[in-house]
Amino acid sequence: MKGLTRRAVTAALFVIVMLTGLFVGKMSFILLFAIITTLCLWEFLSLVLHHDSRRDLIRKLIGVAFGLSPFVLFSVIHMALGSDEHFIIISSLLFFPLIFMAFVYELFMQSEKPFQNVAFMVLGMVYIGAPFSLLTFIAFNGESFNVWPIFGLLLLTWLNDTGAYLIGSKFGKTPLLPRISPKKTWEGTLGGVAVTFLVGYLFCAATGELRLQDWMVLAAIVSVFGGIGDLIESMLKRSLGVKDSGTLLPGHGGMLDRFDAFIFILPFAAAYLLYIR
Repeated sequence: MKGLTRRAVTAALFVIVMLTGLFVGKMSFILLFAIITTLCLWEFLSLVLHHDSRRDLIRKLIGVAFGLSPFVLFSVIHMALGSDEHFIIISSLLFFPLIFMAFVYELFMQSEKPFQNVAFMVLGMVYIGAPFSLLTFIAFNGESFNVWPIFGLLLLTWLNDTGAYLIGSKFGKTPLLPRISPKKTWEGTLGGVAVTFLVGYLFCAATGELRLQDWMVLAAIVSVFGGIGDLIESMLKRSLGVKDSGTLLPGHGGMLDRFDAFIFILPFAAAYLLYIR
């Protein structure tokens, strides 16, 4: 009961923070996802660069700065629309030196595996930083700002996972990919798909955002790539012998555990939303 209460309290606080960050305004939106991106990057780099030396701490900080740079860069550009063009160009150029900081650092640290360390730092940007940066392209359209599509994607992603868990727990018998995630079943996955399409229909009817066919396409993207994203993070944790990406959210694991599926759907969902815009 104590564990269940802790999970419920964590979930309630998490929802409050997410809703506040999403709907208060542009700056709260940017701050919310800058923090989420930073925490996900830190957890990822703590997993793959898990030594406790000062050198690894600096590597993590460089990796977080590098991984966060696309989100910060695109946020500055979208917020500065209508400002002086030179300001946007200079803001963009300031981030290029970060690309080479990892190489410079490894050069002088005499690491046994310098390029492996650099590869992990770059992977953090590709796997986490770049997908989160696409949120700015979804939310900003010229000078207009709309977070409802992002809220809808979050809702679809998390209810897909919840539906898969509940239905899989009750009816699951056929393993989906036991080598990576022994508890996931085909029954749970299909149940999550059904829940996702139902939520997409209800969200469209309730908000009037986008067309029904658009939400059906997004539901399909979430159903396919959300599940794959969850399995990929499971593959990462299994390869490292850990259960959770972190302990930030009591009863729920780490921040990366909460956003693994969302991160993976973003490139596909953003491509579709920008195509129909």
